[in-house]
Amino acid sequence: MPINASPFFERAQAEHESAVGTEAKIRTLKKMITLAPKHKGAENLLKQLKTRLKKLKYANEKESKKAGSTQKGIKKHDMQAVIVGKTNSGKSFLLSVLTNAEPKISENNFTTISSIIGMMDFGKTSIQLIEVPAIDSEYYDKGVVNTADTILIVVDKNEQIEEILEKIKNSPGKKIIIFNKIDLLTEQEQRKLSATLQSKKYNFVLISSKTKENLEELKEKIFQSFDKIRIYTKEPGKEKSPKPIIMKPDSNVFDVAEKILHGFSKNVKETKIWGPSSKFPGQKISFKHKLKDLDVVEFKTR
Repeated sequence: MPINASPFFERAQAEHESAVGTEAKIRTLKKMITLAPKHKGAENLLKQLKTRLKKLKYANEKESKKAGSTQKGIKKHDMQAVIVGKTNSGKSFLLSVLTNAEPKISENNFTTISSIIGMMDFGKTSIQLIEVPAIDSEYYDKGVVNTADTILIVVDKNEQIEEILEKIKNSPGKKIIIFNKIDLLTEQEQRKLSATLQSKKYNFVLISSKTKENLEELKEKIFQSFDKIRIYTKEPGKEKSPKPIIMKPDSNVFDVAEKILHGFSKNVKETKIWGPSSKFPGQKISFKHKLKDLDVVEFKTR
């Protein structure tokens, strides 16, 4: 046992010793390396752990080649946001209150060691939220962050913002600062914090995952970040579809028809529209008609 090893390291060591399977051994060994003491007296320990990790990775690669790779990547939805932040900032708790996901929540550091997916309902749409491991851990998944449409930066301290923004400066997704745990702040402290973030021109929202304060505002901000419109469809004489189709803002009726099914537009002989882009309810329109958010398009087929 290394000198000055933390209880977290000891717990990780116990998990590693009881882990079954090469992948589980790799995962728990990575956790041990992250939590191992970093002083000079622990150099040999770290070297041994990293050597053991290399051997396990090599063994896992051989097993994968032999059995064939079955691991699936994360399938991207029409709207995808990724949750990033430092350890214990409240990322997992936020995911649990916004979605149907049930991440492991703990006060221990680096509890999340793999990406967790949940679906958030907003305005009858589904938004894919992915919590990645802490940005200050070796499990952090930069690849997921770099491909997401929106990046939700969860912080509970002001100084964390610039640090995280610097680490994801090359990620193209739109960024929203989510300042969590405001239930621990007084109203005056919240006003001061809000003024500071506004002065820096951040796109932000102050929330409390615990009390659920401002979560609806956050959901609205997340949806608006995608720059999408919701289009409902219907058949003649029937109600509109229960869920909208997600489209780009400059989409027209033809685009919607083709998204329903490639080639579907050839079977349409008449279209009508209700909603913000119509001059009157049930207006007959062409395929070139530009759509607006919450329009309802009726397709009459041949």
